[in-house]
Amino acid sequence: MTAYAIGNLHPKPVLDEEVFDYMERIQDTLDPFGGRFLVHGAPAREVREGSWPGAVVIIGFPTYEDARSWYDSEAYQALIPLRTRHMTGDILLVEGVPEGYEAAATAASLRDQAPVV
Repeated sequence: MTAYAIGNLHPKPVLDEEVFDYMERIQDTLDPFGGRFLVHGAPAREVREGSWPGAVVIIGFPTYEDARSWYDSEAYQALIPLRTRHMTGDILLVEGVPEGYEAAATAASLRDQAPVV
């Protein structure tokens, strides 16, 4: 099942050289784990509900284990300070849904397990 690393990043107004170094080196940390950028640093084009300050990053991985192994890898851990010294944000690792997933089936299962009120 696919997995994703999702970031909502808030860069400082002036980017330091370290941020460019981070960007130039990150792909080499992703390659051993099958990671690839799906969205990279794009501002939210249209916020329909709530607020979404910052830039969106979404990286896809073949499995959750690959995503976790990438994040925990020595190579990526060495790069993290290059990013965090110059931007704040939130990073999530999430599992995707399997092929053929149906939201209605999940709703039915949850309904069956919910307490009756």
